[in-house]
Amino acid sequence: MAEQRTFDDRDGWIWFDGKLVPWREANIHILTHAMHYASSVFEGQRAYNGEIFKLHEHSQRLHKSANILGFEIPWSVVEINAACREVLKANKLVDAYMRPVAWRGSEQMGVSAQGTKPHMAIAAWEWGKYFDPKLAEKGIRLDIARYRRPAPYTAPVHSKAAGLYMIATLSRQQAESRGYEDALMFDWRGQVAEATGANAFFVRDGELHTAIPDCFLDGITRRTVMDLARNRGVTVVERDIWPDELESFEQMFLTGSAAEVTFVGSAGPWNFEVGDLSRQLAKDYDDTVNGRIANR
Repeated sequence: MAEQRTFDDRDGWIWFDGKLVPWREANIHILTHAMHYASSVFEGQRAYNGEIFKLHEHSQRLHKSANILGFEIPWSVVEINAACREVLKANKLVDAYMRPVAWRGSEQMGVSAQGTKPHMAIAAWEWGKYFDPKLAEKGIRLDIARYRRPAPYTAPVHSKAAGLYMIATLSRQQAESRGYEDALMFDWRGQVAEATGANAFFVRDGELHTAIPDCFLDGITRRTVMDLARNRGVTVVERDIWPDELESFEQMFLTGSAAEVTFVGSAGPWNFEVGDLSRQLAKDYDDTVNGRIANR
């Protein structure tokens, strides 16, 4: 089948407020609160061999994200899990990317949203690697983002909220226009935070280092990879990381449900090798999500 380029004109089914509807009919009103005031939360998750990896954790986080933004999703975590599986089956997908999203509706216009009704939808589609595999094999190149992750007292930073991705979109667009694949973001203090849609890890002297997620998401893939590293006896250090320290690291990689484990060749002026530990953890992750037992 020819590749379908746009996401509004496809065959298939989307779960929308409790029932499956044809893909092209999954629409919302132009005055939906989420479009004007960013009152929307979402998840990104992958299915491998027909099983959605860590589905329950994703559904729990969706609920938590909505609660942080001040609204309650009418469907339980268990019901969301079942709906995700229903979407996968209805679209006859085995390996897929999935996007559950919840938002405030069009019942009320204005900054206040108390009169709005929560809505939810789940879509799924075939989606290969997040980054070009040829580029990722030798390590992608990261620009340094102009924008920074906000302080936790200025934004709901622990919600996977659509509004928090505006600076990520701008940063990645700028990076791509300059010939990079993505961008490394610092936080409000000037410390290393993450990429635009993935957490960052560094390797030095056989140890794994990563920033403390106090103003950005503690990713589900992030935690998975940390567990895999510890299972191999690798020391994992969560700590503050300053940019002037990056030259001391030997390896760097990104983690995320979309990015999976992606090697980094450079970030701004700092260069990294695609080393053995990065490759081993990438393999362990691939083994884990595909139901194979990773070597210990």
